[in-house]
Amino acid sequence: MGLDDKIKNSAEKASGKVKEGIGDATDNERLEAEGQADQTKASLKQAGENVKDAFK
Repeated sequence: MGLDDKIKNSAEKASGKVKEGIGDATDNERLEAEGQADQTKASLKQAGENVKDAFK
């Protein structure tokens, strides 16, 4: 996994946490769910990259 991929995944995960927090604070369920989805997507990408690295 390249450093740029790690940074992108971390940024996407952080962005998802912010969205989730804003959605929770404003009682916006759609934004909260979107933030959770962004975090999940970033985690799955990171897991996929870790699997690739294991087989190098």
